[in-house]
Amino acid sequence: MRSAPTILHLDMDAFFASVEQASKPSLRGKAVVVGGLGPRGVVATASYEARVFGVHSAMPMAQARRLAPNAAYLVPRFALYRSISDQVMGLLRSLSPLVEPLSLDEAFVDLEAGGTAWDERSARLAGAKLRADIRAATALTGSVGLAASKMLAKIASERAKPDGLVLIEPGTERALLGPLSVRTLPGVGPATGDHLRRAGIHTVEELAEAGEDELVRLLGKAHGHGLFAMALARDERPVVAERETKSVSVEDTYDVDIHDRVRVATEVRRLAERCVRRLRGAGLSGRTIVLKVRRYDFSTLTRSETLRGPTDDPAVVREAAARLLDSVDTTGGVRLLGVGVSGLADYTQEDLFAQAAGVEEEVSVPEEPEVSSATASRTPSERRWPAGHDVRHTAHGHGWVQGSGLGRVTVRFETPGSAPGRVKTFRTDDPALEPADPLPLVSRGPGEEGDARAGGGAVAESR
Repeated sequence: MRSAPTILHLDMDAFFASVEQASKPSLRGKAVVVGGLGPRGVVATASYEARVFGVHSAMPMAQARRLAPNAAYLVPRFALYRSISDQVMGLLRSLSPLVEPLSLDEAFVDLEAGGTAWDERSARLAGAKLRADIRAATALTGSVGLAASKMLAKIASERAKPDGLVLIEPGTERALLGPLSVRTLPGVGPATGDHLRRAGIHTVEELAEAGEDELVRLLGKAHGHGLFAMALARDERPVVAERETKSVSVEDTYDVDIHDRVRVATEVRRLAERCVRRLRGAGLSGRTIVLKVRRYDFSTLTRSETLRGPTDDPAVVREAAARLLDSVDTTGGVRLLGVGVSGLADYTQEDLFAQAAGVEEEVSVPEEPEVSSATASRTPSERRWPAGHDVRHTAHGHGWVQGSGLGRVTVRFETPGSAPGRVKTFRTDDPALEPADPLPLVSRGPGEEGDARAGGGAVAESR
């Protein structure tokens, strides 16, 4: 392990919810919950104000609404989150060529590899500058952990939350880890944690005292050796700049179980097309097509088919997914469907027709938004207004949807740089109201600042 705390772990604070608060002045300091809003939706992120009420990620949305009935509940805007994540990752790559993203809002950085830090003082300065740069570029906050290993850097960032910086000095690692729960260590999930608890091991110190032989007996050779080393604060894992993508997949959960076999087949076809668009967007192809079906009784079935060569052809993936569906009984109803492609490569098999018999000439399918197909059965003329998404009115400017239903949509007109704005209600088919692209969280120049003021200034009012 290193002698200096030159591994940095960044974790953006309540990322999705913080983006929504930054873009919507009326929600700043308020409880905000982002996730699926249907009866079976789950929480993706909750703001710190919502967490006070017990709301947390992966919680059923219905439970969140009971705990925090007055919170703002918004549909995710993943395109916006990805664009802001790209900004943050760009700042990280300016520090070092070795950046290991774990998700849109989390990454490790090897500061030593970039010559950015070599001791405690330089590491602390780099972490502080990074936090300031992120705030200036995105108006968001991130928590930074600095340590001599990846495990300890992540623990440090957790202790820094929210909006802080914690550096673990070399030589203090054992004392820090000792009283912590074994669940703090990487690789100790609920099952392993319960297994250790039944053996009387609750803390990292008790894990170290149990000894390597006992841990190998309890957990197996590889896991036992690895956990014993981590209990002694030994973590030699390097920061890896590129993580290999193992699969590409999409799935939808339905508000109401689907019983009609034709509808199920239509949904599988649509998911296959979405999956291929994502596959092509990553410049990849794959050999193994995977179908996931969660039935009415929560039983989950997975079926797969391996082709002769990798492909990114929509017709091939659609046909393979349809064949896999033929082997699944869906008569009791389906609550979730998913299609994925694994066995990835960066080239495609030329002889596509040899892979899937009966595949017809590909028909171009227009790009569609990745929204739950629980709403896909609506008539084409009915306009959807997801809560939290951006709109523009010809008279009132830029705003966002607070809610819709019964033929009406309620909009709050404000921009990231305005005061909290006024609320107005329109018919869902009002021709003056149109979906809009998100505005930048931070104005980049005089022209953009003027646009932001024009979008919200005419309708803004004090809280």
